Amino acid sequence: MSGAADHVSLVRDGFLLLGFALAFVLVFRRLGLGATLGYLLAGAVIGPQGLALVGDPESKLGIAELGITLLLFIVGLELNPARLWRLRREIFGLGLLQVTACGLALAGIVTLVVGFTPAAALALGLPLALSSTAQVLPMLQSSGRLRTPFGERAFAILLFQDLSIIPMITIITALSRNPADAGGPPGWLLGLYTVGAIVGLILAGRYLLQPLFRLIGNLGEREMFVTAALFTVMASAALMELLGLSTALGAFIAGVMLADSPYRHELEADVEPFRSILLGLFFLAVGMMLDLHAIAERPLFVAGMALALIAAKAVVMFGIARVFGMTSRAALGLGLLLSQGGEFGFVLFTQAQNALLISPEAASLFGAVVTLSMATTPFLMTITRRFRDEPISKAEGEREGPRSDGANALVVGYGRFGQTVAQILIASDVPVTLIDSDIEMIDVAGTFGAKVYFGDGTRLDLLRQAGAEEAELILFCIDGDQLSADFLEAVHEAFPNAAIYVRAYDRRAVVRLKGSPARRIVREVLESAVVMARRALEDSGVALAEIDRAEDMFRARDRERLRLQIETGDMRAARDRIITQSGR
Repeated sequence: MSGAADHVSLVRDGFLLLGFALAFVLVFRRLGLGATLGYLLAGAVIGPQGLALVGDPESKLGIAELGITLLLFIVGLELNPARLWRLRREIFGLGLLQVTACGLALAGIVTLVVGFTPAAALALGLPLALSSTAQVLPMLQSSGRLRTPFGERAFAILLFQDLSIIPMITIITALSRNPADAGGPPGWLLGLYTVGAIVGLILAGRYLLQPLFRLIGNLGEREMFVTAALFTVMASAALMELLGLSTALGAFIAGVMLADSPYRHELEADVEPFRSILLGLFFLAVGMMLDLHAIAERPLFVAGMALALIAAKAVVMFGIARVFGMTSRAALGLGLLLSQGGEFGFVLFTQAQNALLISPEAASLFGAVVTLSMATTPFLMTITRRFRDEPISKAEGEREGPRSDGANALVVGYGRFGQTVAQILIASDVPVTLIDSDIEMIDVAGTFGAKVYFGDGTRLDLLRQAGAEEAELILFCIDGDQLSADFLEAVHEAFPNAAIYVRAYDRRAVVRLKGSPARRIVREVLESAVVMARRALEDSGVALAEIDRAEDMFRARDRERLRLQIETGDMRAARDRIITQSGR
């Protein structure tokens, strides 16, 4: 009976959690406030101190922390060496200065206002220096500035902030007053464990995981790929936990060691749904654990600290941005955009609480400070638009060369047809991302220096992970009849800024794709057949003018026949337009 009751309770809790999350996130998205705030408020409403509809937030938080682990795995996947090298000045210069300067400034404010010890103030100040990746990146995408110099600098800072989570966890652990932490291994031994684990994970990625993914790719079993991706994250996190290290560090290293592999986009697409669900559950659990009574007793403190947080980060970020050569308007915009607290602050407050550096009440109060600061960002960006906007310069809007490592063109299918298309695009200095599901083709392409990512290019989630939202061109160069008008319509709706080009197997495929949003549909052997016919006539001594006349006649009749076939849906339509021996 107890087991049945537990099952009912679990189902009921899941129903309530997902239902309230869905309602609140939809409303907050509609208001432009982001999903994170919706999850937090939903958790506070249904939690023990709200309507008390769902209890035991601690156990749910333990499960939900897997969302943070998966998030850091995806962050690691983004860090391929080429991108790190190109953005090295912004990441390790601008990002390091922002985190350090803002963290120390906020720690000083906490010390002056609250009177905490230096260790407790640092455990609060450093997390408050972080901004909300989940809130800022969608804002940059929706405004079309993600791939501009302004957007790249904001992204570089957010990326360094994500990287700094691991050192911050280490700092909090070193400052811990918890006897359990004090009884652990000494710092130098933890350092050796960390180095050994990182080396072991890198070797495992090179000699075990990549051959494993290659084998699964050859089998064509997507479910096994999902299982292998989750196993990779869990195994690396479990290894770190066994050594007494951060599970998030293990997941991050697992992502980095696979960042430059052909399976990167497939892994991102497979892990993303689990990350989204678990990260949402994490914010729900944090909202449930907020001490609403403590917040209600000190509303002025929460509002004042939120104001101090926003002002301090905006001012410090403005000064740093000016040092790095940004204009006053752009520096103000960057400072305000990154002025809120971030989702990782909740993780670090929990760490600080477990380390006995701060009390649960303090964790709730500063969690409320972060939440309130996140709610102000959209309003701040709207109110200050006329003060910070400036005409887009050529340097901002028309950078030469690739604007980011996101693709300007996606080529799906790297067979004979796709290889030719890709080479011509690359020769025109168009950044191209290549996708194919044939493992052997990917291996062969690698021997010729081409980087082809493994994945099914007919999946919208994979196209999104490969950069379709920023792509200007999506070219489907797939063998056979794998595409439909409905699929192309879905691609167009998901990525409206990309022009779609399609390789069609034959005229039947062209007819089947009628009404699709494809900019061009190219029959795969038409042009090569025309070229062969021309060469044969030239070699036979036929005059060039006669060859041109014959080609023009064929093309005109072929276009007319194809138009009528598309209109009627009848492949036998306009048979009289076929040039046959009897028709001469």
